[in-house]
Amino acid sequence: MNGERSSGDPTTQTERARAYYRALDGDDYELLEQVLTADFVHTRPDRTISGRDRFVRFMRDERPIAETTHPIDAVYTTSDRDEVAVRGRLLDPEGDTITAFVDVITFEGNNISKIQTFADR
Repeated sequence: MNGERSSGDPTTQTERARAYYRALDGDDYELLEQVLTADFVHTRPDRTISGRDRFVRFMRDERPIAETTHPIDAVYTTSDRDEVAVRGRLLDPEGDTITAFVDVITFEGNNISKIQTFADR
């Protein structure tokens, strides 16, 4: 992006961020592919996953706990409109909190190009 900010629509980006979590929780891997760029990168405390195809494969086939949910507590937007931050919780199948998290989601246009996860555990 050569130091320039994306010019994506903040409403659409917030909707895309929410769609990302719906895709994870609903095992909707087609939707997950649609909201991510091909060169998507997810950085979290325990690993970094590079590439949309690799990330979707991980979520579909390799998650340590597959039946989790991600209730969203808040979504914050930035004035330059290339990032949103999502505060939420990762719940196990019984509804118990595994961790609280903040995901900083970066966009290229209206698709997610990067997520950096900060977690309390």
